[in-house]
Amino acid sequence: MLRLTELKLPIDHPPEALCAAAAERLGVAESGIVSLAISRRAHDARRKSAILMVYTVDVEVENEAAVLRQLPPDAKVRPTPDTTYLPVAKASGSEPLRPIVIGAGPCGLFAALILAEAGFRPLILERGKVVRERTQDTWGLWRRHKLNPESNVQYGEGGAGTFSDGKLYSQIKDPRHLGRKVLTEFVAAGAPPEILTEAHPHIGTFRLVGMVERMRAKIEALGGEYRFQSKVVDFALDGPPDKRRICGVVLEDGTEIPSDTVILALGHSSRDTFERLYERGVYMEAKPFSLGVRIEHPQGVIDRARFGTFAGHKDLGAADYKLSHACSNGRTVYSFCMCPGGTVVAAASEPGHLVTNGMSQYSRNERNANAGLVVGITPEVDYPGHPLAGVALQRHWERAAFEAGGSAYDAPGQTVGDFLAGRPSETLGAIVPSYKPGVTPTDLSTCLPDFVIDALREALPAFGRKIAGFDTADAVMTGVETRTSSPVRIRRGPDYQSLNTQGLYPAGEGAGYAGGILSAAIDGIEVAEAAAIRLTTRT
Repeated sequence: MLRLTELKLPIDHPPEALCAAAAERLGVAESGIVSLAISRRAHDARRKSAILMVYTVDVEVENEAAVLRQLPPDAKVRPTPDTTYLPVAKASGSEPLRPIVIGAGPCGLFAALILAEAGFRPLILERGKVVRERTQDTWGLWRRHKLNPESNVQYGEGGAGTFSDGKLYSQIKDPRHLGRKVLTEFVAAGAPPEILTEAHPHIGTFRLVGMVERMRAKIEALGGEYRFQSKVVDFALDGPPDKRRICGVVLEDGTEIPSDTVILALGHSSRDTFERLYERGVYMEAKPFSLGVRIEHPQGVIDRARFGTFAGHKDLGAADYKLSHACSNGRTVYSFCMCPGGTVVAAASEPGHLVTNGMSQYSRNERNANAGLVVGITPEVDYPGHPLAGVALQRHWERAAFEAGGSAYDAPGQTVGDFLAGRPSETLGAIVPSYKPGVTPTDLSTCLPDFVIDALREALPAFGRKIAGFDTADAVMTGVETRTSSPVRIRRGPDYQSLNTQGLYPAGEGAGYAGGILSAAIDGIEVAEAAAIRLTTRT
């Protein structure tokens, strides 16, 4: 098979045009193409009057070697890579202790799957509930202002990604094609097959729920065991400070579970667990993250700005965007986790705190588009002196937002017009915010640092010059967005183990090594592989 990249065709091309373009690229007759499969499909909308579809295809031709020899070096043709996942280790069946995976989000899910497929019978400990019960608890906050601190957008089976747009793309390097393993497992669990070919695939919350359940069933069938509502509150360690090792974990009910292999797939909001790990001397450091708001526009405004007369085209779907602006105060404002045709959701995990996030269903057909509009911050400048100082900073502004919204989990909101004019909003305009349980018009400057407010005020007009209507007066912003990424990094070595605790494997977004569903899942695979190799080679 040969892989052809960057085949470009007009958006409304007939189906047979793709085969013709491939034949032309290869310098063969169309009859010489035995088979053709789309590997990747994207669009190029830089010219709104002539949007192109961009394909990567895998083609089987007669006399493949001869065809390759006659092509110039820049023909963008190469042998199709083998993306088959190959296990790196296999359990002997004599392992005395089961490996433990803490957390059932994307990272923990794939760490558990790899260990289960290798025969290690992992034990998965999740502080929250099974995904369907967790969904009901989450609706309790959105509909009834009632937060369950152990079952919400952040905690529970599926992790924070369950209540998101379900984006499945990443900019990380993936030379072993582990992302393909992730996508293939998702399709087997019920995801739409298009995620294997779309350049920016997504799933959406409702589909993710069933997929997570099916993957749990697969892991259990392979010998894995889940324990829900099993919060880890302590870690058993042994040995001197320079040669410490993990011996097990302690649950909130006092249960002690021995293990010499523990994968920390905590997620970015497990603040109490970060604190306990720090108290136990596990090496960690403060990490950069971002602060800001969610901004909403009518999806049609974004579609027309991005696609012109092709807005609404069946092959384009709801338009997204990615924006960035370097401000005069040295800060960078950028869009984060953009959710086309989605909603802004309540994502708090601690009582008395207010956090926003974005979510879409697979159809992406809700009225508004939303995105985080956030400002980068760093430990050296903004929260120096302690590994957990970023956690304290997040909590400070989340409490301020909770109070500004009325202390009942309504979000503080402000129109862009009022925000730019420096006046509180008393009412909102024509754009109805989607955040539930509700939005309180107010002044967002009371719940974000001055430098964030200044940077956002400078960036909004700049973004309006890039996307017509972005800085329209009725666009609505809700606060605050604080969980852009983990505020800590639990450092690990090249063997994926904690720098100072043998057998402890920090993993995924919570440990500071991923950002999003796909990258977290890939990191879970790599960490599980490292643990499996150690389990099979140690003496």
